[in-house]
Amino acid sequence: MGKRNQPPAESALAFGIGKLTRHLFVCLGPDCADPDDGEKTWEYVKKRMKELEITGKDGPFFRTKCKCLRVCSGGPIAVVYPEGAWYENVTPKNAERIIQQHLLGGEVVEDICFARNPLPEPNRSPGPARKR
Repeated sequence: MGKRNQPPAESALAFGIGKLTRHLFVCLGPDCADPDDGEKTWEYVKKRMKELEITGKDGPFFRTKCKCLRVCSGGPIAVVYPEGAWYENVTPKNAERIIQQHLLGGEVVEDICFARNPLPEPNRSPGPARKR
């Protein structure tokens, strides 16, 4: 899956793009957390979501690792869309809570959520356009 020589449309099918309901982004650091801690959280998320069969061709969820979500303290930081729930201290233990409670259960994990920025409804304007 996701091979560099594979056309993007084939990769999208393999990853379930078009069927996704939530997307989890995990920051690996190095500014918000030690990169080793970020990598441990990422490896846990990747393995656990595969075990639960909630990602991939038939899974409703997607996960992405990144090097910076621009909130450079309290990490590892993660965010789940479309709810736009931002999480701090996303250790493997807290990642499991996010998977169970938020991804699967649809409820934000309040005690580690530090901000919210939900995506606008598909037929709603996100607000006034910015001046350029």
